[in-house]
Amino acid sequence: MVSVSTTFYPGAQLHPAPPDAILLSSDAVFFYVHSHLLHEASDNSFHSLLSPSTPSFQDRESVLEIPETSAVLNIILHTVYQMSCSHYSPSFSDIVTAVTQLPYYGILPNSRITPANPLYTLLLSYAPLYPIELYALAASFDLYELAVSTSPHLLSFPLSSLTDEMAKSIGPVYLKRLFFLHFGRIDALKRVLLPPPLPHPPTQWCDFADQKKVTRAWALASAYLAWDARPG
Repeated sequence: MVSVSTTFYPGAQLHPAPPDAILLSSDAVFFYVHSHLLHEASDNSFHSLLSPSTPSFQDRESVLEIPETSAVLNIILHTVYQMSCSHYSPSFSDIVTAVTQLPYYGILPNSRITPANPLYTLLLSYAPLYPIELYALAASFDLYELAVSTSPHLLSFPLSSLTDEMAKSIGPVYLKRLFFLHFGRIDALKRVLLPPPLPHPPTQWCDFADQKKVTRAWALASAYLAWDARPG
């Protein structure tokens, strides 16, 4: 038996021209692709696998062995073709591996993972489940929009639980932004809560003595709330 991709097969109408190369994943799944699209997406001829030229796929020598599983290669090729692979329900670990391997094949992640591209939407769908992992992935490739969209899910993340490996992966710039996000939220809350209500001219029901009592009560209550406040 021969396993062939259900998206990248010989008769798939993915491009007006027929496919002219075959990629073979590490778990023996064949992908029929268009070499010129791989060339256009890659700045190193798909890790020199397509260099100097790729023969016709009728020639057995045109089968190019790729050191990726079919799940990971499927995500990479969908990214090249700018198609969504969400219907395959890929695991988060496979997506992370695919994104990490994009530079290996000469594909810049920040050129393919933008709000207008399907892979961005797929990654963002995992933000509620893997917020710090997704933020670290976005930070490692300077995917600013993805990092910003992921950051609201990190408001309840305890910064004290950051490991050295996470901090190294995130890097100094995005780590600073994460800390300032947390500190900034708390400071903003304090700026809103701590100032007492402005005094007003005394009335029959509220004179200056009453207002001082309210101010003291406000100070105690706001200090209590601000002391226990968390970014989330």
